[in-house]
Formats: sequence, C-alpha cells, structure tokens
Amino acid sequence: MTATLVSGAANFRDVGGLAAGEGRTRSGVLYRSGNLVQVDDAGLATLRGLGLRRVIDLRDAAEVAHAPSRLDDLSVEVQHEPLFLGSVASFFERDVSLEELYAAIVDDSADRVVAVVRGILTAQPVLVHCTVGKDRTGVTVGIALAAAGVDRDAVIADYARTEKLLPAERNEKVRAAIRALHPGNVHAEDLATRSPARAMRSLLERLDRDHGSPAGFLRAHGMTEVELRRLREVLVE
Repeated sequence: MTATLVSGAANFRDVGGLAAGEGRTRSGVLYRSGNLVQVDDAGLATLRGLGLRRVIDLRDAAEVAHAPSRLDDLSVEVQHEPLFLGSVASFFERDVSLEELYAAIVDDSADRVVAVVRGILTAQPVLVHCTVGKDRTGVTVGIALAAAGVDRDAVIADYARTEKLLPAERNEKVRAAIRALHPGNVHAEDLATRSPARAMRSLLERLDRDHGSPAGFLRAHGMTEVELRRLREVLVE
C-alpha cells in the first residue's frame, strides 16, 4: 500500500502492493481518494505526473455542484456514478449503521457498482473517489479488489486504513456538527469519521452469502467471465 501525497486531496492513495494469493496488486494502476475540490497547484502537478486517464466520481449532482473537482487541464475522462439513493443527510436522520449503508449500496445501486468496476477496466491509471473516500469508494474499491483475487484480510485492511488518513481537524468539526443536529444518534460518528474493519468484513460476508463471492455479485449483475479475468490481469501482478 503506497501513500501518495496529493496536496489538497484527503485520503489519496495507491492500492498497489496488496497481497493477492501468490501475487500483489499493481502499483500505479488504481488510486482512491476523497474529493478534489481543494487540490492546489502542487497537487495538480502530482496528479498530472501520475498520468491519470480516468476519474470515477461517486458523488451525486448536488455534491459535485457544491464541491466541483479541480482537474484544470488534466487530460482525463470523468465518469459519474452516483451511488447514494437519497441525500447524505438522510442517512444521519435515519441513524443507519455502516453495515446498513453498505448493504443499501449493493442492493440499490448494483448496476452502478458494476459500472465503476467496468470503468476501472476501461482506462488506467484510474482514480475512484467520493467525498472523503471512505464509504462509496470503500465499497466499490473493496469489491473490485476482492473480485480480482486480493486476499480478504488485505481488502479489509485497505478499507480500514482510511480512518487514520482523515484529518483530525476535519473530523472534530464534523463531530461537532453531528452532535448539534443529531445529539441522540448511535451511528453518526461511524458514518462520518470511521472505517472499522468489521463493516467491510460484514459486506464481503454478505456478498459471499447472497452471491457466493464478491465476483459472484458482479457476475449476477452483468459482468462476464472475460471481464472478471481481465480485472485480475489489470489489478494483480
């Protein structure tokens, strides 16, 4: 797992170097991050140096309008695949758990999860991102890695790593806002600031139970065996 500092982009990293049977995930192929709205000139130069060909943005239209990505003259294709059905605020209002949120993503937006994985196959290097790079990004990247044959513990560890990469100052501001709006919430802090291993483990076990495996989930929603083999070839060396 390689940390790549992109000035102004939180939680940006390369998912290369993860154990995958006898192999490892390739570096310089798949990146993940939070939004790109505060990327500065130095960060833009770093992005340019990575040679990105595709950016997959998992935010909805309102989020994109509120916090547009700074890509300037980068020659990249931008693919929009909004994964939340309903506003982010609604999850806090209903006090859903991370496990419930992730179940809703795979149940309600399976076609878009498949579209993200196909986007990864279409052009590399590719960046997948949402607002903080934790939930929507965590789910889609986690499923892609698991379907490519990355070791289960490595997939979970990559997801869990996000919690340590979110800026402490940002987290405290978010916590204060949550306490003010939803003082009795049980799950709000998890939703806003945490990426516990149990949440990704629960999601992957759910896909095992319902579809036989994460690859089975993708297969059940339209991915072909050829695409799944290509996914492993692209991501694993």
